[in-house]
Amino acid sequence: MSLQELEQEPFSVHEFVERLAWKTMGSKARSNPEEFDPILLHTAFEKMINDLQKKNEETQREIERLESSCKDEEKKHWQNVAELQKKNQALYTNFQKLDERISYVATKVVHLGDQLEGVNTPRARAVEAQRLMKYLAEFLSGEALKSAILTDPFQLQLAADIIQKLHLIALELPVGGKFDRARQKIAEKYDHIEKELIGEFKNAHREGDIKRMKKIASVMTNFKGYGECINAFIVESQRNAFIKPNVFDEVLPLCEKTNEIIHSVFNAPENVMGKFVQNIFQEKIKNHVSKQLGNRSEPEQYLKNLNDLYNRTIKLTNELSGFKFGSDSSLLSKLTKGIFQSHLDNYIEFETRYLRDRCTILLHRYYESKEHQKKQIQSGGIHDFRRDIQAKIGKANINIGPAIEDYGGEIFLSQEVAINILQETKIAFKRCQVLSSTSDLGSNAVKIFDVLSQYLVVEHIDYALELGLQAIPLSDPKTEPVVYFFDVVNQSNTLFHLVEKQFMDSLLPLVLSSQKHGVCLKRKRELKEQLENKIDQGIDRALNSIIGWVRQILSTEQKKTDFKPDDDATMLMLSPACEKVVKFVAKQARLISDSLDGKNVEIIMMELGKRFHRLIYEHVQQFYYNIIGGMLVICDVNEYRKLVKEEFKVPLLSRLFEVLHSLCNLLVVVPENLKTVITGDHLTELDEAVVSSFLQLRCDYKTAKIANQVKR
Repeated sequence: MSLQELEQEPFSVHEFVERLAWKTMGSKARSNPEEFDPILLHTAFEKMINDLQKKNEETQREIERLESSCKDEEKKHWQNVAELQKKNQALYTNFQKLDERISYVATKVVHLGDQLEGVNTPRARAVEAQRLMKYLAEFLSGEALKSAILTDPFQLQLAADIIQKLHLIALELPVGGKFDRARQKIAEKYDHIEKELIGEFKNAHREGDIKRMKKIASVMTNFKGYGECINAFIVESQRNAFIKPNVFDEVLPLCEKTNEIIHSVFNAPENVMGKFVQNIFQEKIKNHVSKQLGNRSEPEQYLKNLNDLYNRTIKLTNELSGFKFGSDSSLLSKLTKGIFQSHLDNYIEFETRYLRDRCTILLHRYYESKEHQKKQIQSGGIHDFRRDIQAKIGKANINIGPAIEDYGGEIFLSQEVAINILQETKIAFKRCQVLSSTSDLGSNAVKIFDVLSQYLVVEHIDYALELGLQAIPLSDPKTEPVVYFFDVVNQSNTLFHLVEKQFMDSLLPLVLSSQKHGVCLKRKRELKEQLENKIDQGIDRALNSIIGWVRQILSTEQKKTDFKPDDDATMLMLSPACEKVVKFVAKQARLISDSLDGKNVEIIMMELGKRFHRLIYEHVQQFYYNIIGGMLVICDVNEYRKLVKEEFKVPLLSRLFEVLHSLCNLLVVVPENLKTVITGDHLTELDEAVVSSFLQLRCDYKTAKIANQVKR
């Protein structure tokens, strides 16, 4: 076995020993134990151990040799580092000497420059003064100018420098005498050169010669007409611009292009850029806005244009905010305010006036389509008192109360009208958010909400509820009542939910951080309570009317003989009165279910069911019953129970009628079994007086001595 296997990776001692034993003994010794030779295996292990020891010694010698070589290399390395440090120190010393020498020479050079400047500056000034005196002499001579610089149009910039200095000198000359004529000629030449420079500047701008524009602008800096140069630049920059109808689309690209030119030409580019933008706002945008908003005869279009133009202007100012306009950081907001302030001052008055007119038109068209003339409705107080009196004395055929008019079932509520009004106010809220200042936003939003409340809630929903209240039949009707009020309730709730949704979505975000927040919540709560009070009042009247008709049926159709017939009389499955009552109440229950939804159905069904149960309970106790009559009343009550279970679908009501049905069973049970029945599930929790009152309705109550039978 080779020792090279020791250098293989990964190395396993266990596998190495296994391979050594396997190669030494062979495969036969592994399958046949009799051929196993331990001596041979021992000899092989001893030989391998000796080989491994020799290999270890060789490896150790190699390690010692490499360590010695590494130490020699490290020693040489540190010698090189020491030599390099000495050289670095020498270089640093030489660098300090050189730096001191350079500083010395620089000081000498500066001193020499100061001496030369001290000598040259007076000389240059004297030369310049001599030159100016020469040109001044030409103006004093009274003759035509002869100097080439002052007469050559191609040396305009040099002439400008000279005439500007002569202009300053002329200002210092004494007034009167020979200097007046010279001063006048200098001023004329000054104005002429100024105009020529501006003309050259315009030509350079049209040719796109930025370098020439910059030179001329630099020369013009010291002239009085520098502002005219800037104005000329502004006019030339807008040449062939603003051709399209919409000026806003062209402003930003023009400003970006012009800003680059301004920074290349003028020494104070930020101020020039401010004047450029100011000119665009005050000339182009203001004229465009005035043209668009000049006609206020169409309020809707005016408000739409105002909102659109203001939005576009604000968007433009945000896009231009990246430019610098000098020291005035609020320039853009001032320009915007200057354009729109006259329109924004009375915006909310215009908005609310338009909303009122629009809502009035929508409501008028709706009522006109229904051929209805809105009327002033009296409610509460004496009006309700007269209605109640009319219900009490109806049999006397004396009419002192208001006439009942149901308008053919028309409820006078329109989702289309409501949606149109809400759409108008939604748009108004959006405009209000844009066009109102931060301080006025809350109060302006409240004014819009007041219009919405007045026209949609008060003049439409509340008005419909008032009409619905007047149309409800009296509580003691003489003919079958037709109740449309539940449809009014359903539609009123639907429309007011739409109002509440807009309140949350559009109004609250505008007033949330202002003092008007609480005012709005209070106003909405008051409107809701006002509607709920009328709805509660109307539902109470409607239920009274329904129960009143049931009472009328029972009082006119139900005969005493129905429950105390002769022994040979034919037994009926239902009394005629019961059939009519069930038919009428089922119709009303379905009407309520179809007209209302959610919890409203359950609440009204519960109230109607309780009144219906009380009426039937009292009605049953008005008669005495024999066996056949008892069976008939049980059938009637069972029919009422089925009606309540199927149509009302309120478990508590079903429970009440089940108890009533069990009480009616007492009318037919044989006396001997009464005590057992009374202790049943439905009757055990009832008061003894209630059970006793039903037992006393039996014709055999005294003869059968039932009181003794049921003693507990």
